[in-house]
Amino acid sequence: MFTIVYLMKDLIKSIASKIGIDKAIVFTASSSIFGAFGSIISVILVVKCLSSVEQGFYYTFGSIVAIQIFFELGLNGIITQYVAHEASNLQWENTSSLNGETKYLSRLSSLLHFSVKWYLSFAVLLVISLMVIGTVFFTRYDTTNGAVSWFVPWIILAIGTSCNLIISPILAFLIGLGKVKEIAKIQLIQQVFRLSFVWVSLIFGAKMFVLGISSFIGALVVIIIISARYLKLLKNIWATIIVEKVNYRKEIFPYQWKIALSWISGYFIFQLFNPVLFATEGPVVAGQMGMTLAALNGILSLSLGWMTTKIPLFSGLIAQKEFNRLDNVFTRTLKQSALINIAALLLLAFFIFIIRYYNLELSGKALGNRFLTYIPMTLMMVPIFLNQLIASWATYLRCHKKEPFLVFSISGGIACSLSTILLGKYFGVIGITLGYCLITICLVPWAYFIFKTKRAEWHEPVLIS
Repeated sequence: MFTIVYLMKDLIKSIASKIGIDKAIVFTASSSIFGAFGSIISVILVVKCLSSVEQGFYYTFGSIVAIQIFFELGLNGIITQYVAHEASNLQWENTSSLNGETKYLSRLSSLLHFSVKWYLSFAVLLVISLMVIGTVFFTRYDTTNGAVSWFVPWIILAIGTSCNLIISPILAFLIGLGKVKEIAKIQLIQQVFRLSFVWVSLIFGAKMFVLGISSFIGALVVIIIISARYLKLLKNIWATIIVEKVNYRKEIFPYQWKIALSWISGYFIFQLFNPVLFATEGPVVAGQMGMTLAALNGILSLSLGWMTTKIPLFSGLIAQKEFNRLDNVFTRTLKQSALINIAALLLLAFFIFIIRYYNLELSGKALGNRFLTYIPMTLMMVPIFLNQLIASWATYLRCHKKEPFLVFSISGGIACSLSTILLGKYFGVIGITLGYCLITICLVPWAYFIFKTKRAEWHEPVLIS
């Protein structure tokens, strides 16, 4: 019996090793998997507890809240990369202290000071902006004549989103210190609490209040765990006397403004669908798009977990100029993440086929009707896989503290925005999804060219005369 158990453990370890699963990915993937299964439960409860009109508001809330990208400006990823570069020159003295050259300790401390001050300022601007933009949008395009009570839930969601923005740099900072699996575990716990609260709230009739209050719950969970486990470490880094600091204007800004424009372009690519459909075709169609996107984005988040957990490793290898090892790890990780992405997309397609084939209902409401129909759904699935490749190439290059995808991202954002608005106006959801799919297909060769040429350029050996 014990022999069989050990053989099974060895087999599991062997399989995990081949597909690149380590502890960081276990927690990250667990969070994404729980989120994916949680989304299925959420879908069921949304169908049961919300009308098709309320579903449209529910998912459009999420798309508009995503304007926090305009305030974060890509700084989370930058913090992780810069911290990883500095930390690669330091050693752990114990679980709450780092030692090494004063220069690197000082620069690390300056990064923490800068991050906290930046996010506190922009969180205030975010909450004000969300309140104004959301109120204007829903007042103008609400065709329900007050049937859906959205104002107070929206205000609560705006405040909760700002609270999460404040704590995000701390998580990014700790990831940069190599606490990848630890933060992934915290985010898993946060996901469990947040989704559990969403389910309970939907069951008890909280309706539009669900998103806002669950946002507060998620922030509170993270604050409690971080305070218990890493407060001493953060205090020690904060208290380090700053004799040399990372200069924002000279070091971060020349990189950040490019990242910021890329991220802002990403908003117009990924988050414009729901508001446009809400305004042109009403909340029902917007709700179908929202539910489909929630499932697809969950898949992309899951598969990208293989890549994002490697950011500190990539950054450290680049800082130490170990380019051969960097390329080996990246290539293996890319193959693994692409395989996971394809498998998850096929599983989702099979799931939706089954609920439609058997016409599964919940409380007299057809589950299958809450998703996009097959053609637009397929047109959304293709870009999800292609974006896995593009995002992976971009992650690799951005770990060099450079942003070669600026023109690419802006061009993609403009093309997708125009396509979504114009084709959405005249051809509805088919026009939006077809335009998005074709544009993404056309962007892939360009993205690969950037990746291939910049990698060769940046890793070219320096010849000593």
